[in-house]
Amino acid sequence: MPRPSRLARLSGAAPAACLALALLAATPAVAVAPPLSQPRIVAHFDLAQGLQPENIAVEPDGSVDLTFSFARQLGRVDRDGRLTVLATLPAPAHPATPLLGAAVVSGLARAHDGTLYLAYATGTEDLTGVWRLCPGGEPERISAFPPNSLPNGLALDERAGLLYSADSALGLVRTVPVDGGAPTVWSDDALLKPVTAFGANGLKLHGGAVWVGNTDTGTLLRIPIGADGAAGPVETRATGLGGLDDFAFPGPGDELIAALNPASEAVLITADGSHRTVLTAQDGLSNPTSVAIRGNTVYVPSAAFFTLTDPNLLAATLER
Repeated sequence: MPRPSRLARLSGAAPAACLALALLAATPAVAVAPPLSQPRIVAHFDLAQGLQPENIAVEPDGSVDLTFSFARQLGRVDRDGRLTVLATLPAPAHPATPLLGAAVVSGLARAHDGTLYLAYATGTEDLTGVWRLCPGGEPERISAFPPNSLPNGLALDERAGLLYSADSALGLVRTVPVDGGAPTVWSDDALLKPVTAFGANGLKLHGGAVWVGNTDTGTLLRIPIGADGAAGPVETRATGLGGLDDFAFPGPGDELIAALNPASEAVLITADGSHRTVLTAQDGLSNPTSVAIRGNTVYVPSAAFFTLTDPNLLAATLER
């Protein structure tokens, strides 16, 4: 989710960041690869309006819900590529979001009844936390987070009545009751911590565990959910995933598709932890932030945080 200028100032690594981007630009792109095919851009967004998509959920009718980070908006793209803004979260009087400064809407999760849950970071006590948008309603905060937190990836366990939220600034995972209430720190493991900027980022529930990506360390982590609901020992399932953002599982196994943000790539990570590129900038990616899968379609939104070119929503066919 970082704007490159902010991240460079915070890390003191502007020359290194520029060199890394230059090397990426000089590297030959790899076209779409199995199990994906037929990549196409289904919607382009206006960078000047801050429409940089951060996270994603797919509706039963095939329309796509997106959070637009710096615009503080939740929008829906229909099957014809038309965008409708569903909600704009209130602006803080004095934003002081950790790592970013500006207020950002990030994680997104959908309940079966159409209720949408959002993560919002402002650096202020009155707005930071998890928000809810019921169909036909107005957005409301249901859980307040500390102002020094940066809630990011978000996942919903409807049977347990819990939301799981990754905190990129503090490097931890919280749980929140779906009906609202105080958050609980669920895992504060050292493997979730940031090194220079963004720690725990993307988050999904899968196979009785919470899966989390650590952007700084480029690692994919699996945290088992115990019989009592407590976090088990953190397992490292994949490494070497520089700029790892959010991800999605195409099936019941442990294979997944993940977005690598600065590299403008999506990778297939197999159950043994190996990975290979399946989408690149050549296919239309421009700093992808997340992945959603419905049926045989894979959706990847790009925020153009570093390229500053063509934030968009890409779809590809998943060959099963």
